[in-house]
Amino acid sequence: MKKISIVIFIISISFSCRTAKSNEESSYVDPYNVVWESPSKDHHGSMPIGNGDIGLNLWVEESGDICFYIGKTDSWGDNGRLLKLGKVRVQSTPSIVFSKSQFKQELDLKSGTIKISSKGELDGKSVTINFKIWVDANNPVIHIDQSSSLPVTLKATIELWRTHEYSLPEIGVSDLLEKRDAHGRLFQPVIVEPDNLIESDKNYIGWYHYNKKSVGFDLTNKLQGLSEYFQEDPILHRIFGGVITGTDAVRVNNSTLRTLSTKENNISVHILTQHPSSPEQWLNALEENIAKVENISITDRYRKHRKWWNQFWNRSWLMATPADSTELSINTNDAYIVSRAYHLQRFIDASAGRGKYPIKFNGSLFTVPTEGYPGGPDYRRWGPGYWWQNTRLPYLSMCTAGDFDLMEPFFKMYADDILELSKYRTKKYFGFDGAYLPECTYFWGATFTATYGWTPYEDREDPLQESPWHKWEWVSGPELVFMMLDYYDYTEDTDFLQQQLLPVANEILNFFNNYYQTDEKGKLVMYPSMAAETWWDTTNPMPELSGLHSITQRLMYLPENLTTASDKIFWEEMNSKLPEIPLRNTPSGMALAPAERFENKKNVENPELYAVFPFRLYGVGMPNIDFGKKALEHRWDKGAFGWRQDDIFMAYLGLTEQAKANLVERSKNYDKNSRFPAFWGPNYDWTPDQDHGGVLMKTFQSMLLQTDPYSDKIYLLPAWPKEWNAEFKLNAPKNTIITGNVKNGKVQDLIVTPNSRLKDIKIMQ
Repeated sequence: MKKISIVIFIISISFSCRTAKSNEESSYVDPYNVVWESPSKDHHGSMPIGNGDIGLNLWVEESGDICFYIGKTDSWGDNGRLLKLGKVRVQSTPSIVFSKSQFKQELDLKSGTIKISSKGELDGKSVTINFKIWVDANNPVIHIDQSSSLPVTLKATIELWRTHEYSLPEIGVSDLLEKRDAHGRLFQPVIVEPDNLIESDKNYIGWYHYNKKSVGFDLTNKLQGLSEYFQEDPILHRIFGGVITGTDAVRVNNSTLRTLSTKENNISVHILTQHPSSPEQWLNALEENIAKVENISITDRYRKHRKWWNQFWNRSWLMATPADSTELSINTNDAYIVSRAYHLQRFIDASAGRGKYPIKFNGSLFTVPTEGYPGGPDYRRWGPGYWWQNTRLPYLSMCTAGDFDLMEPFFKMYADDILELSKYRTKKYFGFDGAYLPECTYFWGATFTATYGWTPYEDREDPLQESPWHKWEWVSGPELVFMMLDYYDYTEDTDFLQQQLLPVANEILNFFNNYYQTDEKGKLVMYPSMAAETWWDTTNPMPELSGLHSITQRLMYLPENLTTASDKIFWEEMNSKLPEIPLRNTPSGMALAPAERFENKKNVENPELYAVFPFRLYGVGMPNIDFGKKALEHRWDKGAFGWRQDDIFMAYLGLTEQAKANLVERSKNYDKNSRFPAFWGPNYDWTPDQDHGGVLMKTFQSMLLQTDPYSDKIYLLPAWPKEWNAEFKLNAPKNTIITGNVKNGKVQDLIVTPNSRLKDIKIMQ
């Protein structure tokens, strides 16, 4: 095993570095565009595209029809499931696919656009037909723009699949009505309500889904003793859908719209979710939105749309190439495949990460029907809820990428909405102050019904959930605080620190301080407890314990002028109560342990390595790194797919070859039922698996750059393979941006902004 050493260095700063891509168009992502030269057979051949809140799965059928499913981050149905809004089919006459035509479909990353073209001879004439599909980055509108060398007629059709009321069988763990010991594993039938077409004489067509009932919301709250907390049902009277307009379009019937035959045409799909609302209020609001949007020229809207994506791509980049080749886009080499996977996953995050709710780990907005599973495109394994250990993974890379805006929905749900409920729940259940965040929650904060159990709160002695799978798994609180501390370190946003971070931190610490007793030495005895979902009977589990060590240290380091004296005293007292990090004997030496005492293994996580990541108490540049390496060497379970984080552990332990091997394997492991090369899955969860992509992004970044959360140190090349060159622009704490190249294992053309941070950089060998 190679040793890691810190090299003292002198770097010349080049302000003309060619990686400072401040040009108008971020063309550096062009080699990662996905290009298909034939139509797709069905929805398994779809491409993703979105604006952060609205996402499409779009494909061109062999007939030439353009089809797309529409997803939205807040389209919660009456059964608490995140539903697709609908499906639209656009047909052109003549068709974009014709005899001997040269077909091309390209996802153009730099502009957030899918471009479709066809060239050939039709009726003895040379013909070109072009489509440009984009979801406006600044407005809730989907655009299908057509331009051709001959007049073309477009027909848009709404294709509903929720057309009548019907019942679903058991639809996936964590659904509101799941009761595992009942017949069919359901407390009562899950009834799907139909969508509605808009009846109108106007020259548009539209549809909506209206939650005239709310299944399970009152039920879960009564079961869990939370009814008094909620003032409004977040499901009932929620309405979502869309209206389709077109250039000089004529309404054919309630589901069909046709344009005139012209060389340039546009179909627009305007989207809205409103809660609480009625169909009349919703349609009035949507018509007002349409008028506002159409008051701006479509040329200006597309210009601003491209500007948003250009600014997004210029925030950061990370591109690897083989050291023995300067060709970026040789798609057979591992460096290219990894780099493409990174940028495609970042595009997917941006396409679904700016809505009202966090990214759904089990498919995001891009689920499609899968044979053998009920519910069509609405189905996702593990249901509608948020599992902390899964939900966090797409967000781990966002600070380094500079994608701070994508983190806001994540913090809003966990640190604002759910936290307040958690404070109420803690007080009611235990009679003391503080807050704990259950592993499994619905978007309004109630614990999964099947997890909590069907015995009402008033009829039980133990107020906690009945399911043993994560009954005492509370690492979500410390980890949320750790991620918020990272966000503050990177942005230095003092309002965020004082108004969100510190209140959350103190509530989480209060819970642990009040829930567990101390021994004769004044140390917390964290029992009952569990180490992730894997070890069910533990004392002083590594995830929670290392998290508490980490966040109390980081809180104590905060500037005194931004904190209070009483907070400092509390953090210091809490830190002094924490037991030592647990270790165990292995055949090759002492290693990090899952807990001080651990028994009854039930799952396949490696909780002992939480001290390496996310909490970074052991790793590159830190003492006793061998404790982490031995823990990795002797871990019980291994893998390079889904939510498994072996790749990240390897990078933070400086194990270059292992990290590279896992990362390459992960980057090639997409769902073979899908045509798009970054639709990972289904793995443990569902396709596209956002956990798989989240681990991929964090690993790739961490191989090139790591930061020490307990000091100002920045490590470059902590696990970067010498056989890969690189161009990079990445973010670091204190609003630091680091740009440069790696050539044959050496950093070149380094630009550090602000320049004062140059002294904190350590280049590793």
